[in-house]
Order: sequence, then C-alpha cells, then structure tokens
Amino acid sequence: MSKTADIRLPDPSRWRALAFIALAQLMVVLDSTIVNIALPHAQTALGISDANKQWVITAYALAFGGLLLFGGRIADLWGRKRTFVVGLIGFALASALGGVAQNQGMLFGSRALQGVFGALLAPAALSLLAVMFTDAKERAKAFGIYGAIAGGGGAVGLILGGFLTQALNWRWTFFVNIPFAVVAAAGAYFVIREPAGSRNRSSLDIPGVVLSALGLVSLVYGFTRAESAGWSDALTIGMFVASGVLLLTFVLTEARVKSPLLPLRVVLDRNRGGVYLSLGLAIIAMFGLFLFLTYYLQVVKGYSPIRTGFAFLPMIAGMITGSTQIGARLMTRVPARKLMGPGFLTAAVGMLLLTQLEIGSSYATLILPAQLLLGLGMGTAFMPAMSLATHGVEPRDSGVASAMVNTSQQVGGAIGTALLNTIAASAATAYATSHAALGATDPELLKLQSMVHGFTGAIWWAVGILVVASAIAVTFINAGRPSATAVTGTSGSGDADGVEDEFKVPVVAH
Repeated sequence: MSKTADIRLPDPSRWRALAFIALAQLMVVLDSTIVNIALPHAQTALGISDANKQWVITAYALAFGGLLLFGGRIADLWGRKRTFVVGLIGFALASALGGVAQNQGMLFGSRALQGVFGALLAPAALSLLAVMFTDAKERAKAFGIYGAIAGGGGAVGLILGGFLTQALNWRWTFFVNIPFAVVAAAGAYFVIREPAGSRNRSSLDIPGVVLSALGLVSLVYGFTRAESAGWSDALTIGMFVASGVLLLTFVLTEARVKSPLLPLRVVLDRNRGGVYLSLGLAIIAMFGLFLFLTYYLQVVKGYSPIRTGFAFLPMIAGMITGSTQIGARLMTRVPARKLMGPGFLTAAVGMLLLTQLEIGSSYATLILPAQLLLGLGMGTAFMPAMSLATHGVEPRDSGVASAMVNTSQQVGGAIGTALLNTIAASAATAYATSHAALGATDPELLKLQSMVHGFTGAIWWAVGILVVASAIAVTFINAGRPSATAVTGTSGSGDADGVEDEFKVPVVAH
C-alpha cells in the first residue's frame, strides 16, 4: 500500500481556464489606462470641472485599492470561481452605466462600482492560477502569460483608448469592457473547476475589513490629493496620519483575532514580503513613466491619441518577451532573485536613457530602445514575482495572498502618479523661473522646455526607485529555484514559514 503526500492531479481544463482568466485580467488592467486618454473628451461632454475631473480616476482607485483585501478574503470564503464570475458580471454592468452616463455623478458612481467589482475579480483571478497550476514548469508558463498581461496591459489600454476615442467616442472606452466580461464569465462558468478543499470557511473578520478598507482608502486618497492640492495641504496630511493609525491598528488586530482577514504569516515571510515591496516600488516607477511619456508624445511631439498608443508597442513587446521567453524559461532553473534583481536593473537602464529626453529627441534612437529595455526588464521580473507571491501559501489563504499582489500594485500606482508628477511639476516650475528671460521672447518654447525638464527630473527618481527595488529583491528573497515537479499550497502541511514546501519534491511513501 502506498500513499502520496498531498499531491493533486492537474486540472485537465487548466489551459482553457487560463485563457479566460487572462482575458479578465487584461480587461482590468486595460481599464486602468484606457479611461485616461478618453478623460478630456468625457470632461467636455459632461461638463466636468477641472477640479472634479480627478474623480474619474480617484473613484476607481479608492474603491479598488481599499477593498482588495476584502475581495481576496471573499474569494477564499465563497470560492474563487464564484467570486470571479460575480466580479466579471458586476464589472460589465458598472461599465455599461459609465457608458450611458448623463452627468458627472453617474460617471463617478460607475467608476466606483468598477473598482468594487474589480476588487473581487483581480485577487480571484490570480488565486485561481495559484490553485490550478501545481506543476512548476506549467506554473512558470501560466504566470509568464499572466505577468505579461499585468505588465503590458496598461500600454495596450493606451492604444485601445486612443483608437476608440478618436474613431468612435469616449463612451466606448466603457462599453468595450462588456464583451470582455461576458466572454470571460461564460468561459469561466463552463471551464473552470476549482480544486476541492481549498476554501477558507472561517468567519469573516469584520473589524479587519473596516480597518483595512479605511486605511487603504486614506492612503490612496492622500497620494491622489497630494498631486492636486500639494503635500502640505491639511487634508493631505490628515489622510496620511489617519492611514498610518488605521493600518497600524489593523496589524495589531490581525495579530490577535482568531480568523484574521490578512493572516500575518502571508506578509511576514521574507520572500513574499520582498515580492510585495519590490513590486510596489517598480509599479511606482512604471506608472509615473506612462504619464510622462503620454504627455511628452502628445504635447511635445504632437502625436495623435492613436499614434501615442502605438508608440508604446515596443514596451509591450519587451514585456511579453521578458515574461514568456526569459522569465518563464529560466524560472525553474534559477532562483527568483536572480531574475527579479537583474530584471529591475535592466528596467532602470531603460529608464536612465529617458533622462536624456529633450524637445527634439528622436523616437527611434532614444525612446524606442529605452522602452525595449524597460519592457524586457519588467517582464523578466514580473513573472517570478507573480508566481512567488502566491507560492507556499495554504490554498485557503491564496485569495488574500493574491490580493496583496494587487494591493501593492494599486497603491504603488497611486503613489507613482502623485509622487513623480509632483516632482516633475516642481522641477518644471523651478526651470521656468530660472529661465524667465526666454519666456519673454518665446513663451511656448519655455513651456515645452520646462515640461521636459520636469519629466527628466522625475525620471531620475524613477531610476533610483528601480535600483532600490532590485536591491530589495536580491536581499529579501532567498527562495531557491522551484523543483520541476513541485506542488504548491498543500493544505497545512507546509513548514512553519509556509514557503519551503514549494521547493521540495513530493514524497511517495511505501
């Protein structure tokens, strides 16, 4: 008689399921940038003031970032497939509401609802991959595809947003989500088979839900407000103080309750903690760059929205290549830190090239190679990061572990946009002040030179942030390469730290 320790047979429909999970992830990532290009047109059509236009972005970011941990826990409790399908249906309905919005209130409300259902959808999608792909080589391929979409989808959103806005109208940047969601939900319903025994049926930690949601909302809103009102604004400071108090109280609460919303074992492990921190920092640099390059290409170079979107294609190609051809192929051969560390450094070199931007810079000789390096580096680093972030956790915790990945990305995006844009604005103002004489003779030239100077000043900060992300990945992450036959997330049979089992070959006892 023989027994096999916690080995699950692979799901025969896992690759078909990956297609629908990837489609849903693409929709969520697209939505983070597709609306940006349509925003000026929506603002004009609905009469939204300059002071209120930020709420089209902020309403989504607050709901999405604030409810991600709750969404991850709901996925563990309800089941990931059910949460995934509900999230898709809700996202489609919210998108339809945004597409038919007749005033700013309807538009802001639809964006908040998109954020709510996105917070259900995103962690459920990633945790489904974590529990369905148990073979290390297959897992590497699956997360390579997922990582490429997570990294490059934002740039695809710029292309699609530019095309829809220019060829049709801004409302189609909302309507386009509906076919994505319907196809993904139908496919998920018929194809996905969630492994049995992977739910966490413990009672819901209501204090944890309230504290985490309020704390994350305060943090995201603090950075978002800082971009428009300044870092010394009383409400901005108050949001940061409130966030610190709420999140500290949340941590203390989670350490004491019986069934915590976020088991501290998920984040205190040095490997997962290193992934969350380094990934969040990398996203800070990336989101700032998307903003600067979009403005540089459209305002300075005079590109149309569609041409601007296509100008980001080299970055997408680099990310896909880095994720699927470098990260996925090497993940089972070398430790994650040896992919993440060099990956972030490669991206930093690409970012370093962009510090040389000038008004007359050539796209072919400067922006193109910089984007390729950025894409290759980020794609190579994202792939093992996505996989390691959910490796080694018990199946019942995979939803909340996945939510932490999305939380680090969402908070990183909010910080990146606000922090780097503020740095760029300050540098541009200082340049304009010191070159006031030029403004008297050619004010338009001074405006463009100040803008570009501000961009390059902020990009220097992004270079430094990526170097720090690389150092954190190399220092904190010490997991070895996964075994080609490893399984993940055994039910409670892992070591105390909850990580090492993923790097061991399952034992067959006789």
